[in-house]
Amino acid sequence: MSQLTRTVGRAFLGGLAAGGTIAAIGAVRRSKWAADLERVNHKGDTVSLAEGPGVTVGATAASVLGANSPAYAVAAATTGLTSGAVGLYDDMADTKGEKAKGFKGHVGALLKGRVSAGLVKIFGISAAGIASAALVDLANGELTDERRSLARRVWNVGVGGGVIAGAANVINLFDLRPGRALKVVTIASAPLSRPPGPKSRRHTAAGGANTALAVSAAAGAAMGEDLEGKTMLGDGGANALGALLGLSYIARTGMIGRHVALAGVAALIAASEKVSFTKVIAETPVLRELDELGRTKS
Repeated sequence: MSQLTRTVGRAFLGGLAAGGTIAAIGAVRRSKWAADLERVNHKGDTVSLAEGPGVTVGATAASVLGANSPAYAVAAATTGLTSGAVGLYDDMADTKGEKAKGFKGHVGALLKGRVSAGLVKIFGISAAGIASAALVDLANGELTDERRSLARRVWNVGVGGGVIAGAANVINLFDLRPGRALKVVTIASAPLSRPPGPKSRRHTAAGGANTALAVSAAAGAAMGEDLEGKTMLGDGGANALGALLGLSYIARTGMIGRHVALAGVAALIAASEKVSFTKVIAETPVLRELDELGRTKS
């Protein structure tokens, strides 16, 4: 395949992700569910959660189209749609007064005999992550490689699933101010969207690069209205974009890379239980300037 053909193909995927996102957001905002997707943001303004389903549709569709194997296409669809769906379910529960927040809150609710929407989301994304990691390893021939022990193959799938689920959670942690999560997604997508070299030993690397490209394009399409405070990702959009980024990462890396990433996302999630990311950003000049860049001033 020539360089020109690859460039045109990637441009088409990016356009599909962006166009699909914009079209889906518009369709949801015109639907009969539009009122149910309104919520109040940190400033007291009413915003629409239509952005969540929009970026889920746009990014997932382009990721599936950009897959270079049937197994990876199924993995992309499973990751994006499941994460977006259970995240949206959690969003809807939140508007109806769901009280359980954070991992401790969800566990506490379970100990009281109640399955919170957040716990449904955690299990849903985790299951999708494990299934998708297994499909990635199947496409790369690693899941059936008898030179590795069964325990090692299963463990690697579990770590990959953890990276996907952890990435979904991390992006959601940043969705507390207009544009913040989308900026994090855009920055994280940049290195992952770079096409793999000809010596890449992972068959799914090209599909992973296209997934990151799709995520970046969908985020860019949604950025304007998010920064203006008209729409927001919600759990649905943040989880879908984060999970797809996690999928892109494991599609391009091996066992060591997966363990490093899992340690990183676990550390961020643990830190979020003790430290306010919003406070850290506000107290760090460079991060504060980047965070406020393009945001509509009140």
